[in-house]
Amino acid sequence: MTDDLLPHDSQPASQPDKQPSRWQRTVAAVGRVAVAPFNTAGYLYRVGQRNQHFTLPVLNGAFGDQLAERNDRRAIQMSFRRHAADVPVASLRLQPTAEGRPRKTVVFLHGLMGDEVIWQAGTPEGLRYGPRLQQDTDAHCLYIRYNTGLHISENGQLLDALLTTLLSAFPAAIGELILVGHSMGGLVARSAGYYAARRQGASSSIADTDSTAETSNWLAHLRDVFLIGVPNDGSFLEQNSHFTSVVLRKINLRPTRFISGLIDKRSNGIKDLRHAILVDEDWQDPHANDLFPPRTLVPPLPRVRYHVLVGSLLKSANSALHDYFGDGLVGAGSALGRVFGDPALPPEQQISTRVFPKLHHGTLLSNPEVYQYLRDRV
Repeated sequence: MTDDLLPHDSQPASQPDKQPSRWQRTVAAVGRVAVAPFNTAGYLYRVGQRNQHFTLPVLNGAFGDQLAERNDRRAIQMSFRRHAADVPVASLRLQPTAEGRPRKTVVFLHGLMGDEVIWQAGTPEGLRYGPRLQQDTDAHCLYIRYNTGLHISENGQLLDALLTTLLSAFPAAIGELILVGHSMGGLVARSAGYYAARRQGASSSIADTDSTAETSNWLAHLRDVFLIGVPNDGSFLEQNSHFTSVVLRKINLRPTRFISGLIDKRSNGIKDLRHAILVDEDWQDPHANDLFPPRTLVPPLPRVRYHVLVGSLLKSANSALHDYFGDGLVGAGSALGRVFGDPALPPEQQISTRVFPKLHHGTLLSNPEVYQYLRDRV
């Protein structure tokens, strides 16, 4: 009897290494293609959620003014931050020392498209400036997050109001006040000082003797302002972007108009970096978009010490490349700021400048020498 006559049950089992048919492979491939967008979207969503502290500030830096105008929930509101969340001023619960003396209070301000994490995130060498300063001193260290897409002057006025509220809430806990700003954050600090001084001048002209107003005057507490990699005379990158947009618009062809329109979608905060616009009147001026627009002089505040810290990609600080490129994002000439080198400043005005060679814009925030400079003066 041949094998062909064996009963069906006695046929050998199906071969385990039998390959799927071409039809089966096609169906499986089509299925993978069909679900790929959903898997990709899910992956991007999970990555976005894990890195929201990074993606949301970037979104606000690029289009934050438009988000705020639409009352979009993604528009960042200026606030103090703790544990990756906004904190009302009253919830900060600042306390004086055990002896009842007020503490030094250091307020950190991040730059364009940043958030408070830049002052806190760990490095291979250890903690960054905020937590290290909290450990090494008896100071309150506070962090502010804000919408960097808004006009710098708008954020300056918001900061003025926030610091006024802070001093009103904890008059006995806050002694000397120190502002530390990186990049755009330094410009916001300068703008806040301008508006606080203007408001103080207006109130003093009315002979306001209200003790509550005097207690909440944060300028009276302000001792030091640290400007780390701050484009005090404007950003060469934004100046180039503006010039490119103007040239493309002048060519006036459909493609160049389209590209120019895309460039002009950048936020008001970025546009203000072109010439470090610190007051409302400058960006409201009809000539604000000229190549050389009007610019209000914002001098250093009296009785306040300014520390102008400049990064340089080069070893030497004596070259045109150093003045123009500086730390790669902010030119050294702009960071030093003409207003801080003005010979007409009163002799009692204290301005300290220091250049840190071989540091770029980002490593200014994680360098032992920069931290030691900050630590020694706080």
